[in-house]
Amino acid sequence: MTGGGEAGRIVLVTGAANGIGLAVAARLVAEGVGVCALDADAGALEALASRLGPAVVPVAGDVREDAVLAAAGAAMRERGGCGGVVNNAGIMARAPLEALPLARWQAVLDVNLTAAFRTAQVFAADLRAHRGAIVNVCSTRAHMSEPDTEAYAAAKGGLLALTHALAVSLGPAVRVNAVSPGWIDVSGAGPGRAGEALRAEDHAQHPAGRVGRPEDVAEIVAFLIDGTRSGFVTGAEFVVDGGMTRKMIYAE
Repeated sequence: MTGGGEAGRIVLVTGAANGIGLAVAARLVAEGVGVCALDADAGALEALASRLGPAVVPVAGDVREDAVLAAAGAAMRERGGCGGVVNNAGIMARAPLEALPLARWQAVLDVNLTAAFRTAQVFAADLRAHRGAIVNVCSTRAHMSEPDTEAYAAAKGGLLALTHALAVSLGPAVRVNAVSPGWIDVSGAGPGRAGEALRAEDHAQHPAGRVGRPEDVAEIVAFLIDGTRSGFVTGAEFVVDGGMTRKMIYAE
């Protein structure tokens, strides 16, 4: 295994059945890394396991539930233990500030932020024992916003801060880093994902010349999980956004 732990360890990927999570799982498997794929979408998870083969151990359930994390832990122990965690599961709430129900605000924080804290708690001992790594999939929304996205921005900002806090608390045995995607076209990345109608202008506005793909994020995640390649990298954020957060934009 080329991942964050010793040979035979397995990496937990949450939200693994679609989009960026699916691309991360596929990239890790391509590098010879076993994946415990956790997702609430049981049908998509089954399709992922069928596509990627025996290197994937699927666990269907809600990442917020301790029983689901316990099931993932048991599955990983059967394969040698947890050598890494990729906290990718996330949900969005888009509503005017005055109309956002508190329950929806809390759900976004629970999935996008608290669940990542819980995976760190639950698997900390195993990660320390195997000198593993955590990668938190954050967002450029931690730095910039569209209207009516307070819950998502707050959760991703918190996840970015949690990243460096965990890096200090768990180091030197465990490295913790963040990847912050920008606009990633996830159409087609999972069952039932309809194609997104992208315009030439959508691509051209990016300094890199195109909208991102899930594979762009997966490459960075795989690098950060691999302690051989990224052993001196911890507490860092890698922005994968085609340069958009560095671009000055003025109304004309």
